[in-house]
Amino acid sequence: MSTPSSPASPRGELGFWMCTALVIGNTIGMGIFLLPAGLAPLGLNAVIGWIITVFGCLAVAQVFARFARRFPDPDGPYGYLKTHLGEVAAFSITWCYWISLWVTNATLATGVVGYLTAVVPGLGAVPHWVLALALLWIFVGVNLLGAKAGGEVQVLTTALKLLPMLVVVALSAWVLFTDPVAYTRSVPPNPIQLSTIMIACTTVLFAMLGIESAAVPTGRVRDPERTVPRATIVGTLIVAVIYIVVSTVPMLLIPQDQLAQSGAPFVLLLDRLLGAGPGRWLALFVVISGIGALNGWTLLTGELSRTMAKNGVLPSALARSNGRGAPSVALVITGVLASIMTVMNYAPQLVKTFVLLTTIVSLAALPLYLGCSLALVLVWWRRVRPASRDLVIYGGLGAAYSVFAFFGGGWLATGWALGLAAAGIPVYFLMKGLKSRSA
Repeated sequence: MSTPSSPASPRGELGFWMCTALVIGNTIGMGIFLLPAGLAPLGLNAVIGWIITVFGCLAVAQVFARFARRFPDPDGPYGYLKTHLGEVAAFSITWCYWISLWVTNATLATGVVGYLTAVVPGLGAVPHWVLALALLWIFVGVNLLGAKAGGEVQVLTTALKLLPMLVVVALSAWVLFTDPVAYTRSVPPNPIQLSTIMIACTTVLFAMLGIESAAVPTGRVRDPERTVPRATIVGTLIVAVIYIVVSTVPMLLIPQDQLAQSGAPFVLLLDRLLGAGPGRWLALFVVISGIGALNGWTLLTGELSRTMAKNGVLPSALARSNGRGAPSVALVITGVLASIMTVMNYAPQLVKTFVLLTTIVSLAALPLYLGCSLALVLVWWRRVRPASRDLVIYGGLGAAYSVFAFFGGGWLATGWALGLAAAGIPVYFLMKGLKSRSA
């Protein structure tokens, strides 16, 4: 199946810092700021879930790094899967991940609105779904200017979004030295249970999604064999350290019932400890964090859509580029899909909506992690050179974590994820039929 010609499709627009910013910026989005409220009912089980998830995602990050360094492919994860697992498996897995990308955009837009209304109270009069749609389309517009423009925005917003993380770290250290007993006053009473830990693992996985961000646009990366693995590991380590430090602070310093009802838990944290007012400034940086992630995921959505279209498993129109080399049709179509998901799933209870969407996204993204991990194990099994024992170690750990996380999703989110995945079956056979006719 032929793909349409594009005016300009420059390679090498994304360097190390842009790729690292993609990993950090896409991973640190809204999840870390909104999830404390959604996780509050789980108690300390959530902390154990965070630890398991961080180590599991570090193993998965090594999977992507090993592929990028030893078996580079301009199509990124889709190319890894197609080469080692076959086209059918590559499509099925990438289709699930593709869905997770534009659902992620809907989720991020929903999350940003909660903090945006804390920064500008007057916006509370505007329907939240209208604000969410406006955010979605602003960043479709940014990425229509090209990968370089999207990458530059990503570097700026990533630098800014680390500031509230430092605020929370400094605040937690200050409380530890001045009033250490504060960390024992609001300890959740929930018993530690394996089933609850599994639920926590799947829920917090959303906050770690994005470790693959440097690998997805491989065809636009300078020196990808070196840049992608370095950016993946450095970005994931930075995120892991930040998350382990800041994830437990709201849970230990805010009573469980208050935290569970909060639409902006870190604003509540600062206002509770420092008095009313400072929380609004933190909310401003949280908004920056969310829109930075929204920008990065929009970039990945367009690039992955173009990759799949170039390989003949999505309509060829999605491979078309505008004069700046941006996948214009893909960005617009996925923007429409994200808009539909936003409107369909919007509910008055912001946190409840956010947690449901995060779980759906996590389950839809897990097949990519599982598939690439298994592909790395197959590389070792088949003795594909250069293959060494570390491939089976990281591939096995990544696969084991992916399976473990999937079981905590719950029936509602699992049903949504499976339904969205099943929608790809007729698409695949339709595209195969069209490809056969044009051959």
